[in-house]
Amino acid sequence: MTTPYQLYYWDGLQGRGEFVRLALEEAGAPYVDVARHKGGMPKLKASLDGDKVDHPSFAPPALLAGDMLIGQTTNILMFLGAKHGLAPRSQQGRLWANQLQLTIADIVAEAHDTHHPVSTNLYYEDQKKEAKARARDFREQRIPKFLDYFEGVIQRNRARGGYAVGARLSYVDLSLFQLIEGLRYAFPKTMARLEPSCPGLIALRDKVAARPNIAAYLNSKRRIPFNESGIFRRYPELDG
Repeated sequence: MTTPYQLYYWDGLQGRGEFVRLALEEAGAPYVDVARHKGGMPKLKASLDGDKVDHPSFAPPALLAGDMLIGQTTNILMFLGAKHGLAPRSQQGRLWANQLQLTIADIVAEAHDTHHPVSTNLYYEDQKKEAKARARDFREQRIPKFLDYFEGVIQRNRARGGYAVGARLSYVDLSLFQLIEGLRYAFPKTMARLEPSCPGLIALRDKVAARPNIAAYLNSKRRIPFNESGIFRRYPELDG
């Protein structure tokens, strides 16, 4: 591709857009994070406008690749995985990668709902009681269940290398890295307790962090810090 990808996601947030950024960074693919540039927000809003584009997204992220506008994180990653060698070559392998990414999307949505369990239209402060109850269940039941599942995926992978899918890095591994980072930020005490039970998953996280392109990205200004406007938010009262 001669022209850079254009990534449409909210400025100042990692959010779901970060899963896409990690794939682009690992691939060394040039891209423009549109909303972080002057005049970017009108362009982002235009990508959601059915009167201006043929296939508008319901919400960011969206990726402009040539003349294709692709929405939904998992959909974007399926495209980038095939385009940049971040997915298996076989149809069965690509479907498996997509299935795992959809499962990651499930826990990401649940993590978001710990601080907004009633409505996204209300402030966290307006639903703190409900958030504490939701977060307790997430910490005690849901995080362990998801981590155990992904640990099993890695341990059962017959290919060598400690990856989630096949014998080489895929976008799923990048997304698992981001999931662990997000959970560590939002629930540090919970993760300190649970991480010893998922050594393969933590080893994969460390392996991804050490990859040259990812390490350079994590140490750059392109990597937006976690904050309390994103999906993963650190509210100490929600970590038990």
